[in-house]
Amino acid sequence: MSSILIQHGTILDPSRVFETRADLLIRDGKIAAIGTGLGSADRVIDATGRYVTPGLLDIHVHFREPGDEEEETVASGSAAAVAGGFTTVCCMPNTKPTLDNAGQVEFIRRQAERVGLANVHAVGAITKGREGKELAEMGSMLEGGAIAFSDDGVGVADASVMRKALQYAKMFDVVLMQHCEEPTLSGGAMHAGLVSLELGLPGIPAEAEQLMIGRDLLLNQSIRCPYHVQHISTAGSVELIRQAKKSGLAVTCEVSPHHLLLTDEACRSYDTHYKMNPPLRTAADVRACVEGVRDGTIDILATDHAPHRAEEKELEFAYAPFGIIGLECALPLYIKALVEPGHLTWMQMIEMMTTRPAQIVKLQKGTLQIGADADVTIIDPNLRWTIDVGQFAGKSRNCPFHGWNVTGRATATIVGGAVKWELR
Repeated sequence: MSSILIQHGTILDPSRVFETRADLLIRDGKIAAIGTGLGSADRVIDATGRYVTPGLLDIHVHFREPGDEEEETVASGSAAAVAGGFTTVCCMPNTKPTLDNAGQVEFIRRQAERVGLANVHAVGAITKGREGKELAEMGSMLEGGAIAFSDDGVGVADASVMRKALQYAKMFDVVLMQHCEEPTLSGGAMHAGLVSLELGLPGIPAEAEQLMIGRDLLLNQSIRCPYHVQHISTAGSVELIRQAKKSGLAVTCEVSPHHLLLTDEACRSYDTHYKMNPPLRTAADVRACVEGVRDGTIDILATDHAPHRAEEKELEFAYAPFGIIGLECALPLYIKALVEPGHLTWMQMIEMMTTRPAQIVKLQKGTLQIGADADVTIIDPNLRWTIDVGQFAGKSRNCPFHGWNVTGRATATIVGGAVKWELR
C-alpha cells in the first residue's frame, strides 16, 4: 500500500486528549508516526491551518438498501459519508426486507466492501421484521457482522419483549439502541404544543419519548445491559438520562443537529423538510439538549441521516414521511450549534464524533494512536461555505439546511490509508 504524509496540521486525538502541531505519517493502512522530520512518502498533503482528526464516526444512518434504492444505497450513502468527513457509519435495520438475520447483515458488509469507500456496519433488528413481537436471531447476526441492535423507526413497545432483548444483549455484551416512542402517544406529525394546535396538525407529545426511556431504564436496573437512547429530543429525556447516569446505570444517548438548531416554530412554513421523528421540539428543549451536551449527559453526536424521494416530501405535511439527510453537512452544523457559541471545544466535539461512538459500539476506531487503522479526517475550521443540496453526493435532497451559510468543513477523508474524498 502507498504511504501518505500529512504535514503542518494540528493533530487532534481525543482518545488520548492529544493536541499538537505536527506531521502524521500513514503507511500500509496504519498510523505509522506522528511528529516532525518523518521522511518522505508516496503522497504529501499540506494541512496548514487545518485539524487532523480520527475519522468521523456516525452510529445512526439510514442507507435504505435493500428495498428503497431510489432514495439511497450503500454506495451513494458511503459517498455522502466520506464527503462529510465520515469514515465509519452504522446502518439502521428499517430496510425492506428488515436487517433481521445474518444473511441481510452480511449483504450490507459485502456491499460496503464492493463500494470501497466508508466502513459500513449493520445494526441488526431487535425483533423479527421490527414488529416488536419476537426477538430476532441476535447471535447469528453478531457472527455475520452486526455491531448493535435496534428497531429504529419504532420502539419496542412490549415490555416483556424489551426485557428479553436487554437480557440477550447483556449476554452478548452488545449495545441495544432504542428509538424511544410510546406507540399509544404516537401518530402525530410534529411536536404536540402551541404551534401544532395553531397549525391544526396532530402532535407527538414529549411524554411519548420520556415514557419509553423511563420504562427501559427501570427494566435495565437489574439487567445492566449497555443501553443507548437514539436521537434524544426533550428536556425531560435529558433529565431522565442525567439521573440514570448519576445512579450508575449503563446508559448512553445521542443528539442530532436538527434538535440542537431548530424548533417546532419552523413547521409554521408547512415545509416537510422540517418533519422528522422525533419531531422538532420547543426552544426550551433545544436549550436542554445543548446543556446535556455541555455537561456530558449526552454522549455522542449522530445525524439520523434519513433520505427520502422528493415526491414523498412534496406530500401534505401530515402525510409526508419523517426524516432528513445530514451526513454531508453535519460537521459545520455541530460547529455552529456547539463550538461557535462556546459550549464545546474542538477536542470535545471531535471526541463526541469519533472516540465515544466507537466505544459505544465497540469498534477499534476513533483514535490516531500508532498502529491504529489509518481512518483520518482533515478539517478546515475556518472555511466558509453555503450548504447546497444540489452538490450533495447522496441520492436524496431532503435537507432543511439548504442555503445556510456555515463555517468549517472536511477537506479530505482517508479510510484505511487511502484518500477516498477530497474537496476540489
